[in-house]
Amino acid sequence: MILLTGGTGYIGSHTAVEFINEGYDVVLADDLSNSERRVVDRIGQITGKVPAFEELDVCDKAALDRLFRKYHIDAVVHFAGYKAVGESVAEPVKYYRNNLDSTLALLEVMKVHNCRKFIFSSSATVYGENQDVPFTEDSPAGSCTNPYGRTKFFIEQILSDCAKADPELSVVLLRYFNPIGAHESGLIGEKPNGVPNNLMPYITQTAAGIRHHLSVFGNDYDTPDGTGVRDYIHVVDLAQGHLAAYRYLCGAGKGGCHTFNLGTGKGSSVLEIIHAFEEAAGIAIPYEITERRPGDIAECYADVSKAEKILGWKAVHSLKEMCASSWNWQQKSAE
Repeated sequence: MILLTGGTGYIGSHTAVEFINEGYDVVLADDLSNSERRVVDRIGQITGKVPAFEELDVCDKAALDRLFRKYHIDAVVHFAGYKAVGESVAEPVKYYRNNLDSTLALLEVMKVHNCRKFIFSSSATVYGENQDVPFTEDSPAGSCTNPYGRTKFFIEQILSDCAKADPELSVVLLRYFNPIGAHESGLIGEKPNGVPNNLMPYITQTAAGIRHHLSVFGNDYDTPDGTGVRDYIHVVDLAQGHLAAYRYLCGAGKGGCHTFNLGTGKGSSVLEIIHAFEEAAGIAIPYEITERRPGDIAECYADVSKAEKILGWKAVHSLKEMCASSWNWQQKSAE
């Protein structure tokens, strides 16, 4: 059985669907601080099999130990963690305590129960700024611009050290770029509590009339249209990347720590995303150009050749499909 921490969250829920559809048994662990219990049943609607679910704080070693005693856990996919960049700047201790403690608790309990496969939900934020694009897995990491990114980088270092100390521990670090989109059913998607942290929820909420307009932070970057360029990847493609990583870990002799970028390998500007959404949804998105945000960089997109070559994985959804599925989710989530 595979444990997905943060399994009812945006990326965790989509990954659960992909694992279940491939015939794997999964258990989701989540404290529901940024997700909803009904996601478990919706995963069941999509797959025909309701996954096991345990409501717990992954920082709680005693609760984790009970979970590992209840289920035979073969591998862990670790999504659980706080992820709002702005909040991490305002409350760094909260982020360091939660994100690092959850990982350390997992590693300690995994060792007790002889679980030796670990897939970590990392981020392109570990690359920081002032770097050439596209980012490769060998690009310098650690010059993060916020505490959230630093927690990802620190956890990568922890996992790398643990894999060196324990030859039987197999770790994959998956550095996500910018996940958007939703499952084609419209039953699961990104539903942030409070103020969104990412571009697409702002766009869909503007399209739905929840917000009056969209703010575009800066149009004077050194990019084709002056707005920031990012590598947007469909969340289902991202979920498939975790499935590919698990298969890789199940191969012979995969001890150690292995890092992969998950993106499309192509950057799209904020204005390109807006226009792609307008085309997909048939709705005009009112927007205003505002000042740049501190810490934002001009371009960030991935070199994904390593994941294609070694994992046999490649993103397949188009930008229009990403936008269309996001809008479908927004409409259905309001029902």
